[in-house]
Amino acid sequence: MDYVSALLPPAVMAVFFIGVIRVIVRSQGGANKAKEDAAVDAAIARLDGARQTPSGTDA
Repeated sequence: MDYVSALLPPAVMAVFFIGVIRVIVRSQGGANKAKEDAAVDAAIARLDGARQTPSGTDA
């Protein structure tokens, strides 16, 4: 029975790891991809807006 207790933790971790990978793969694309792309585009637009400073304020 020692071999069962030795193999159980790696087997459980492998099952959870496969589950996490499946969730990651399933969440890519579709409506989620459009939401993520929109969020990234908005963040980039905010950064670009913050970088553009008025050129007439040189001291």
